[in-house]
Amino acid sequence: MLVVFEAHLVPGSAADDLLSAEAKRETNAQVMTAAEAKQVGFGGLPDLGPDVRLIAVNARDKGWIQNILEASPVVARFNVHHVD
Repeated sequence: MLVVFEAHLVPGSAADDLLSAEAKRETNAQVMTAAEAKQVGFGGLPDLGPDVRLIAVNARDKGWIQNILEASPVVARFNVHHVD
């Protein structure tokens, strides 16, 4: 199962600060804008705006990514979506 986090960034924050290189490498997380997600097959996405990033990870890494987002100063809020 795939888990997709919808991370709403604090306006003016750099999306590059969302996940560390280590977290991306260890979880194989894909960090994308809504437009990029549509290009790789995530259909039906509304325009989420420039301050939203989608993070796709395997379900086993959900806790790790959730902890990172909860502690991040660049994340205003986030939602979790489960994709079959």
